Amino acid sequence: MLDTISLPIQTMFAEVEQRSLDAEFDEAYPENGSFSKRRRNGQEYWYYNGYYRQAGAKYVTYVGPAREDAVTQRVERFHQIKSSFRERRRMVGALKAAGLPTPDPVVGEVVEALWRAGAFRLRCVLVGTVAFQTYAGLIGVLPPMPALMTTDIDVAQFHSISLLVEDSLPPVLDVLRSVESSFQEIPHQMDGRFATKYRARNIEVEFLTQSEPAQMPALGGAAAVRLRFLDYLLHNPVRSVLLHKAGIPVRVPAPERYALHKLIVATRRRTDNNGQAKRDKDIHQAGVLIEALTLGRRHHDLLDAWLEAWERGPKWQAALVHGRSMLLPEHQLMLRDAVRKAGRETGDRPENIGFTHQAENIPLDTLGESEADAVEGL
Repeated sequence: MLDTISLPIQTMFAEVEQRSLDAEFDEAYPENGSFSKRRRNGQEYWYYNGYYRQAGAKYVTYVGPAREDAVTQRVERFHQIKSSFRERRRMVGALKAAGLPTPDPVVGEVVEALWRAGAFRLRCVLVGTVAFQTYAGLIGVLPPMPALMTTDIDVAQFHSISLLVEDSLPPVLDVLRSVESSFQEIPHQMDGRFATKYRARNIEVEFLTQSEPAQMPALGGAAAVRLRFLDYLLHNPVRSVLLHKAGIPVRVPAPERYALHKLIVATRRRTDNNGQAKRDKDIHQAGVLIEALTLGRRHHDLLDAWLEAWERGPKWQAALVHGRSMLLPEHQLMLRDAVRKAGRETGDRPENIGFTHQAENIPLDTLGESEADAVEGL
């Protein structure tokens, strides 16, 4: 069984998350500017209209979707927001002392540099194991250490959003080199015109999207490589905080989507030793989140995420069932029982969505050709 986190610690984590977001506004939007809405593709978005203090020139910066309450509330509280760096540092220290996960220091520095450059304001989402490290405070459990080890940073953004926001990071290589001067571009192996990875000694940053390798206008000269099922993973991401320094506000996938995405990704891994190690990590992380969500009585979240994936067709169904079969027996039972419990309240019958003995025998060739190259970076 996982160790649970006390309610006061969860409350403190939520407070650090709130204050970190407030600090982002305090730093990014000087008080001499103002906010306005723009409508694009039928949706409203907030933009900040600022003035350079020295030259007096105007500039416009993308803030976020008006439909996101957290964004709109901060716009409305703009002139009242003042964050205390020292107080946040103290709270982050208390959370670390309580055992909540922290990133490798260099990983923390790189994510902080991307945050300060505007990556999460521009609706990038942190995915992979660094995102997994932020879930403890959100879901109230402490994951085991083997699930947390990484020096790889994966950042995802929809190509359509990269086009839409009409804003950009500074040159991303400059941002990364501000932390570690040895960062180098790594051209995509299938198309050398695009740099989708950046590597320095023992750390790697990769940008991901839902399409084939493509230049991303909002990412400061970076391109992104395709990750299958990304639209599912990134639907309605949540806000969290990486416990580095005074807390770094980030956007991460909803934990139930992360868990089921890992089940699917595990079925696509290569069969060599490296692929097997990554598959084991996928299944371990998925199992931890399923157990945590079950302990937190979030069975409806698991059912909703399962239903959405299941309804996407036979290939998704085969991947879900095969991935589920790799879980530890206790985690398989937890997932089944969560779906059954939620289904009794919603009318969804588990046997209609893959929770039968027959479903365990779906042929693996239904999965189609190997797509291991599309998930190798996670």
